[in-house]
Amino acid sequence: MHQEIQKMREIALVYLDRSGGLQKFVHDCKKYNDSKQSYAVYRFIISINPSDIAELDATLGNYVLHNPIQAAEIFQSVCFIAIKTLSLIEQLQTEAQISILLKPTHLPPLPSYVLSLSAFPFNYASQRFYMSEGIAIAMGTVTKYTQGARFLCTEETCPYSEGFRYIRVHMPGATESATVRNDFVCSLCSSPLQEDMKFRVLGDKQIVEMIDAKVLSALKGYSSDKSRFRIQTLTVFLRDELANKMKIGNHYKIIGIPSCVQNGLQATACIEVNSVQLCKPNGPPFVGDNFKYLLSLTSSSRWRFTAILANIFASQVVPPGTYNTVKLAILLSLVQTGEKENADYLDLLIATSDTLIIDRLLNYSICLLPRGIRHPPSSEIFPSVSKDKHGIGSASIHACSAVLAKGGICYIGDLSSYKKDKLELLQSVLESRTTTVFIPGKKYGEEADQQVTISIQTNFWSFVDVDSSSKKHIQKDNFLIGQMDLSLVPPNLTDVFGLLIYNELPSCQLSSPVVRHTLKKAINPEAMLYKVSQQFRMQDYEEFILFAKNLHVELSSEAENLIQGYYVASRRVRRDSIHGSTLSTSALKILISLSKAHTKLSLRKKVLEEDALIAILLLESSLTLKHGKSALCIAPNPVFPFDLSDENSLQQRDSYLMQCHHELLKFIGAYGPGIHINTNEE
Repeated sequence: MHQEIQKMREIALVYLDRSGGLQKFVHDCKKYNDSKQSYAVYRFIISINPSDIAELDATLGNYVLHNPIQAAEIFQSVCFIAIKTLSLIEQLQTEAQISILLKPTHLPPLPSYVLSLSAFPFNYASQRFYMSEGIAIAMGTVTKYTQGARFLCTEETCPYSEGFRYIRVHMPGATESATVRNDFVCSLCSSPLQEDMKFRVLGDKQIVEMIDAKVLSALKGYSSDKSRFRIQTLTVFLRDELANKMKIGNHYKIIGIPSCVQNGLQATACIEVNSVQLCKPNGPPFVGDNFKYLLSLTSSSRWRFTAILANIFASQVVPPGTYNTVKLAILLSLVQTGEKENADYLDLLIATSDTLIIDRLLNYSICLLPRGIRHPPSSEIFPSVSKDKHGIGSASIHACSAVLAKGGICYIGDLSSYKKDKLELLQSVLESRTTTVFIPGKKYGEEADQQVTISIQTNFWSFVDVDSSSKKHIQKDNFLIGQMDLSLVPPNLTDVFGLLIYNELPSCQLSSPVVRHTLKKAINPEAMLYKVSQQFRMQDYEEFILFAKNLHVELSSEAENLIQGYYVASRRVRRDSIHGSTLSTSALKILISLSKAHTKLSLRKKVLEEDALIAILLLESSLTLKHGKSALCIAPNPVFPFDLSDENSLQQRDSYLMQCHHELLKFIGAYGPGIHINTNEE
């Protein structure tokens, strides 16, 4: 056995030399040596590539993967010999003072190395490396733990009453009491040991709760996946350089050693993390053939492809040709999702009398994204803080619906069901895209109060029942033409929602298909009622949206001039003598976001005037509902003024939109002096 260990030590030295680890080790030693300070523990991190080390020696490779604690001892011996041979650290006295942390670059892509958070049994007793994936749903504040400590024999005549014979180092899964306590005895004279507090080495520790990404499926309002699975959280310990490496709500792949931590009568399964890697979903590199064919058929017009997409969208929930404006707004918001900083967000507020159908439509739509969350009314929308459940007493921040929906959609249901304080918080978040969690120091054992700012990178969807609004509030007499009564919602909150859509009650011609659709679906929920539902399945739309949202689009100068001209003209037209302009400064960002969204939905990379026109019509319709009509007088349903039933209706819509473009240029020319827009006549 000794010969085998000696051979593995030699192989470990060869690996360190070939991989560049020896050079890094010498550099780390120089830092310790230059400090001229004596430490109880000298900590070194060694990066290990399991494939490379297994090629050098299968036995050592097996040790690294399946006995990492023993493998660390082998590297510990090699490092101690290197330090003494090369005189790298003069203060070092014993091998026990060296602490080695092995960091595997990866693990073999085999099921036996995956620790599933939703699978049973949960193997936490093997003390070897596992890989796991999950979403960080709760994060504690960074606290201190004992990385290493020096103990001395209390018997003065004992040779171990001085020196560095007794060194306690933190091991994976060990509690604080396992590293430092007062019941240790000397192995030589059996006298009690006492810690030399001058040599205690402290490190940073952070506790994170992770959960399997499958939980996102459980938080959707509607799903075609009927499978059942078990979900449990996993406690993750981040130590030292890994503290604060995770952000709440992100999806991570971790490698670590599982263990079981005893806290009184409770046992908690946890994992000591050695490496953390952020998981970023990639969009599919293709679009379905049916979408490609539809795009080629509609290539003669820049408006037809998105019109047909909206017309046939969600045919499993509503008949094709109904709720087209709402469905177009939903698609535009879906493709404007992402986790980039300063992203172009597009929030939706739908005013409707038909809350049941709208709720079903929004529930269906959030399932097209990996991060579509239906907010349960019983929980919090934004992060909250509570005491850590592991008995430490420190603060733990919990991710709620808005954080779990990072890079996706947070559907919060009926806006009028929330109390005033919740609506004020929602308004603040929509304005700043951040929320602040206050942590009182006295309550959580800290010296000072803390404020943690968390970025909210999601689009919000909501609706308001206009019938409920008119019943609960007395109608005002001073409404402007086109303005809607939204008394249940604070005016400032409606302003910060990017788009307000009014879903008018379907006409007599449309209500009959909706009623027939609802009755047939109630009898047979799985039935495909329309041929288009088979041609453009839910999975096809998922792939399409994932592809479209990842397109990088740029504004053309023509589109930019049109947007700027409309914005300046509207600022001058929409104003009163008391409050000034009623058009908020965020309207320009909303216009750009809508234009880019229409471009992505059209599978193009350059924003054209046609995209800007759709954005302007949607925003002008939204502003009319909020503040009444302006000099740019548009139809009540400006984007879909006709039923799209055949080629002629599409041609008729194109002609109508071209006329709208002409009217827009006249509006800019009249009310936007100094803004020059090229026209076809010029």
